[in-house]
Amino acid sequence: MTPSPSRWRYETRTLLATLLATVPALAALAVAFGYLLTPVIAVLAWTGVAAVTLALAAEVRRRAIYPLQTLSNLLEALREGDYSLRGARARRGDAVGEVVWEINALADTLRSQRLAVEEKSALLSKVIETLDIAVFAFDGDGFLKLANAAGERLLGAEFSRLDGRPARSLGLAEYIDMPGVGLVERSFPGASGRWEVRHARFRDDGRPHDLIVISDLSRALREEERLAWQRLLRVLGHELNNSLTPIRSMTATLAKILAHDPLPEDWREDAASGLAIVSDRAESLSRFIGRYTSLARLPPPSPRPVAFDELVQRVARLEQRIAVDIAPGPAVQLTIDPDQIEQALINLVQNAVDATLGIGRAVALRWYVEGDQVRVEILDEGPGLPPSRNLFVPFFTTKPGGSGIGLVLARQIVEAHGGTLSLENRSDARGCVARLRLPLEGAAHAS
Repeated sequence: MTPSPSRWRYETRTLLATLLATVPALAALAVAFGYLLTPVIAVLAWTGVAAVTLALAAEVRRRAIYPLQTLSNLLEALREGDYSLRGARARRGDAVGEVVWEINALADTLRSQRLAVEEKSALLSKVIETLDIAVFAFDGDGFLKLANAAGERLLGAEFSRLDGRPARSLGLAEYIDMPGVGLVERSFPGASGRWEVRHARFRDDGRPHDLIVISDLSRALREEERLAWQRLLRVLGHELNNSLTPIRSMTATLAKILAHDPLPEDWREDAASGLAIVSDRAESLSRFIGRYTSLARLPPPSPRPVAFDELVQRVARLEQRIAVDIAPGPAVQLTIDPDQIEQALINLVQNAVDATLGIGRAVALRWYVEGDQVRVEILDEGPGLPPSRNLFVPFFTTKPGGSGIGLVLARQIVEAHGGTLSLENRSDARGCVARLRLPLEGAAHAS
């Protein structure tokens, strides 16, 4: 069955149209050859003319199809996202040249737009990655599709281990249905404190997604709290120094009395008692000022490469009241201020020993490498933490004779190094665990 012309290929239709256009001329030549030439010569001549006509028709077909094939290749490249190909002979005033010119212009426009989108996407990715705010994106089914570096630190794992996990298993399901903004206080695997949680919805590839942004309020609040206490300490220092001045003046007066002659019979007892009281009070006030102003005078860290495992072992050996159990940890080198970090660890170990002393139990010190962090745990088997949120408030203490600045100073040191410090009661045994995290950025594992 002969196919209808509408179903023939464009190339075939072009060739047939060209040949049909030559039929009248060929017929006229056949008649003319019949009158002018012998039959044999007429047939040969007409055959030659027909062959030339067929060759010319094929060339016309090729010239008509080639530009369309070129345009097809250009459009296919655009569809595949390749904007580097350009059509030749793009010129105005020519039907095909006009089309090629417009396709070339379209390729230039698409290339510029794609570069602009890629640059903006790269900038957005860089901004999100460098934010100190945890960002999570979930698809419509509640599975994690994106988490920045702050989000990885908050959940205590790299994105490769979190990708595709449901929000429920990550502890974030309650925030997907949360409208707008909320304030929560909770502990995540990587940190604990007060958080501002924001939820928004967006579409990607036509499908709804959920965006969760979690920002740490605790650090900002603690910074404001620290500044407030600095101002208070300066006031206290001023007032206490005002008290020390008359005390020292009294000491000088007593010394002058002792220089008088004759002296009363009980001058020795009175003078010695007065001098002892004034001296003790002055020393006590001086120690008070020295302890509490140390918070405001803490200098910025002076980091340098340190073998962290050796530092931890040295801190454990400094405690002589009871033995501190040390489990072998990884050999790791950190770029930190060793004096400040050592002081923070000493304060934490001393607190753990104070809680355990007299009970006959042990204090343990452990450290691990987790992703981009070093985690240090100091575990005691004491009575545990009291139900109070004032543990990190200056002057607050639960120990008789305690200064109330050890924990505050330790956390201030750790946070100045970009880390975190938390205390909580142990779930596996009696006692408390102090958990210190330091960033591994700039650190190198020792060989």
